[in-house]
Amino acid sequence: MNEHAEPQRIPIKMYESAERLTVAAPMPGLEPEDIAVEVTPGNQLVLHGGGRGMLKAEKHVLRDEWNPGPYCREVALPSPVDGSMANVTYRNGILVVALPLAETTRPAHLALDTVGPDYGERAGNAGHPVRRISEAEHVARTHGHAHHHV
Repeated sequence: MNEHAEPQRIPIKMYESAERLTVAAPMPGLEPEDIAVEVTPGNQLVLHGGGRGMLKAEKHVLRDEWNPGPYCREVALPSPVDGSMANVTYRNGILVVALPLAETTRPAHLALDTVGPDYGERAGNAGHPVRRISEAEHVARTHGHAHHHV
């Protein structure tokens, strides 16, 4: 059997609201630890999904129209986002990345924590309301110097 080593390009859905940019992509057959999400300094979103084991050699493959990874998709983001505050979930084979809008893009490498079988998440803002903040506010918050909102 010929195993596919080339990453498959996956389709996406992208939505923007007043607070966030959300990207959803089908990546069936993976476990949370197989998935990596990156927000680059160049305002790109990169979705990676590692390949899982293919069918055992003793099976006679009658049709081979898809494989459980590897997956890869790069997409230009239409607005600056704060990658460090992203919420990422993987459930039912769908990866959803919710990126808070920001004044400038803050790059990040994001991995998922396993929550259950075939389910993982990464909570960047833990469900708190998201609002755009300045670079100075972000730096102050991440270094523990700001205790009140401007």
